Amino acid sequence: MSDHVNVLCAKWGTKYGAEYIDRLYAGVEKHLRRPFRFVCATNEPEGIRKEVDCVPLDSDPHVKNRGWPNIHAKLTLFRRGFADLEGPTLFFDVDVLVTGPLDKFFDYHPGDFCIIHNWVERRKALFHRPKIGNSSCFRFDAGSDAAHGVYECFLRDKDDPSLDMYFRKGSQKFQTRAMFERGRVWWWPEDWVCSFKRQCIPVWPLNRFLVPRKPKTASVVAFHGNPDIPEAIDGFYWHKGKKIPPHLTCRPTPWVRELWENP
Repeated sequence: MSDHVNVLCAKWGTKYGAEYIDRLYAGVEKHLRRPFRFVCATNEPEGIRKEVDCVPLDSDPHVKNRGWPNIHAKLTLFRRGFADLEGPTLFFDVDVLVTGPLDKFFDYHPGDFCIIHNWVERRKALFHRPKIGNSSCFRFDAGSDAAHGVYECFLRDKDDPSLDMYFRKGSQKFQTRAMFERGRVWWWPEDWVCSFKRQCIPVWPLNRFLVPRKPKTASVVAFHGNPDIPEAIDGFYWHKGKKIPPHLTCRPTPWVRELWENP
């Protein structure tokens, strides 16, 4: 067991307030037994609890047609020397809920990259599940040649028009590609990290009548896309003033409220 590990998140823009980082820290503190340093990369540290080590985001790497900071800030976290991080580092998006033990995330294939195997709609995964990670939760060894290599890949490829498909929507498609190029990559076991959207909400039409299921074994519940955490708490029927199609809705979810208010 490593004596010391790192937990890392990133915050920019106005969508997520300081309460997201505070609650994420509380969940980690509750479920991680070994000593840890908790780092939040942000240019807006106001209101974040004092136990969190807030560090500035990297300077603008100038991704074409993108303002800064944006989702590609995740790729700069791999840079050697970022926040003086060294050793096993577990990254979380700020919109996840920690629900169970976390030490196993550091014991699983130490020294290699680990990431969620991205969830896709059942019909799309029927014959082939794309080899793409979901970056809501991943682990790397900060300071290592392999990790820094992901950052170098980013700088090398960000302006290549032939690779625009990897950068168009987000960062995780490119991140996965760069990880596989620079080292060995393992998917987290399927029952460790749960997608609220894909695995908790019942399929249509049951989603109209049944509350989303609370995962029995997952240590992390990821709220990628929509519904987000507040929408899951209140019920997901409207988004940005528009009514949600019936097959995408979910009923109000008390267990999400309990985890959010008492991490």
